[in-house]
Amino acid sequence: MFEDKTLVCKECGKEFVFTAGEQEFYAEKGFQNEPQRCKECRDARKAAAKSARVMYDAVCAACGAECKVPFKPTEDRPVYCSECFAKMKEQEA
Repeated sequence: MFEDKTLVCKECGKEFVFTAGEQEFYAEKGFQNEPQRCKECRDARKAAAKSARVMYDAVCAACGAECKVPFKPTEDRPVYCSECFAKMKEQEA
């Protein structure tokens, strides 16, 4: 049903292949638009967005380990490292 398509990246101008498998995935997810950027440019944009996030130092209220969190910790609420937070989520389920 799907066939590989060659598209042009709007960021760098390189041609890239939108494979039949990728097209099938897009269709399953209900995506209407084809990708406009090649994989390298998409990855670069994702990395840039991640690096723009400000991280704050904190100490885990459960195990005492130092960790970084994407929000400014306040004195009135506990902060947990990712491992302790995951354990708490498992216990709730």
